Amino acid sequence: MVVTYGAQRALGPIDLEVPSGRRTVLIGPSGCGKSTLLRVLNGLVSPSAGTVRFDGAEVTPGSALAVRRRMGYVIQDGGLFPHLTARRNAALMARWLGRPAREVEARIEELADLVRLPRELLDRFPAQLSGGQRQRVSLMRALMLDPEVLLLDEPMGALDPIIRYELQEDLRAAFDKLGKTLVLVTHDIAEAWHFGHDLVLIRDGRIVQQGSLDDMVREPADPFVTRFLNAQRSPVTQ
Repeated sequence: MVVTYGAQRALGPIDLEVPSGRRTVLIGPSGCGKSTLLRVLNGLVSPSAGTVRFDGAEVTPGSALAVRRRMGYVIQDGGLFPHLTARRNAALMARWLGRPAREVEARIEELADLVRLPRELLDRFPAQLSGGQRQRVSLMRALMLDPEVLLLDEPMGALDPIIRYELQEDLRAAFDKLGKTLVLVTHDIAEAWHFGHDLVLIRDGRIVQQGSLDDMVREPADPFVTRFLNAQRSPVTQ
């Protein structure tokens, strides 16, 4: 699969299978194509060549919307609507689809407990929430329709270290409980190690190596793998 913008190749050729029920983490330097690949997976970007398949069926412009509804998507800044409360942000798609109000409210309370968001914050607006709280609301919105797949694009990248650590711990516990297929984009190797079953290292739009962190440390497929890991200066790579 290849994605190009004019004469510029943004991604590919790339061949990736995301195993069901596992957590796949896309890592690599800025601009390598991680976020583009995530947008291809949820149908926001169509490949210039090749195909994308979801649950065995090819994703086409006609089927992309239906596929997207089977996925939850969280971006770095959360993407919350500032004029809606946390409750209304979380319920947005469910209400748009006409889900019963009682069912929606029950789901909101269930998800608030799952992501450890105090219920008294549900009626606050995004500007009244911390960065970590906004990301918890964003995850609630992504989970509202009980999607089969979760796509997360550096959801903790803008948080300070303490809040980021707390959110990482809470989300890891939530993901362990849910057991859903997860694709996470991060540039942080420690975060990738914390969340991922399978790591995919990308450079210049292509996969350099795929496997566990231990595989990459012990048997790097390319000198770039070692340079990338060493540049992180993380204890997990020592």
